[in-house]
Amino acid sequence: MKAPILAPSVLAANYSRLAEGIAEIAPSGAEWTHLDVMDGNFVPPISFGAKMVADLRPLSSTVFDVHLMVQNPEAQIQTFAQAGADNISFHYEAAVHVHRIIMAIKDLGKKAGLSIVPSSPVEAIVELLPLLDLVLIMTVNPGYGGQTLIPRCLDKVRRLAEIREKEGYSYLISVDGGVNRDTAPLVREAGADVLIAGEAFFGSPDKKAAAAHLKGLAV
Repeated sequence: MKAPILAPSVLAANYSRLAEGIAEIAPSGAEWTHLDVMDGNFVPPISFGAKMVADLRPLSSTVFDVHLMVQNPEAQIQTFAQAGADNISFHYEAAVHVHRIIMAIKDLGKKAGLSIVPSSPVEAIVELLPLLDLVLIMTVNPGYGGQTLIPRCLDKVRRLAEIREKEGYSYLISVDGGVNRDTAPLVREAGADVLIAGEAFFGSPDKKAAAAHLKGLAV
């Protein structure tokens, strides 16, 4: 089994020491930096905006994986693309013209991702799968870190892996929510290509060891 990409979530970092937190990601062996943008509308909390992404961008060579948990994501695409996002994912549940937004992200030269919450089935986005670079499966209800992974959501990962193999699609499957040392093996076995981890990474005193365990590389 190929080791997955690890994407530590900045949401779990110490905001007063973000530069230090960002600097720990690449040396740990993690490849992506996950940035959760929350608007206080689609999800209750408010996190941060494009300026923070732009300020952090010069500090890291990792892929910036921006997850828009916002209503009307189409209004934010260009701003985050200009801020330095490499991947831009938004929620199927937060938009009407989903196809148009996917194409807008691609037209800006960015990787396009689509996310679904635990209550949304994979079948809702099947028609869009050929267009996507990334599918982000929420394994908790979005908005807060530290929640427990909902095991049934891993069936969606398996389903997406089956569809990809059958149809010859190329999207990556990302999992966000409750990913830690205990649940990471289950997520990997389900077929996830990208593991998003917050507290399991930033809460560990040894980031290299945390990354190795999450990616399944620890001896």
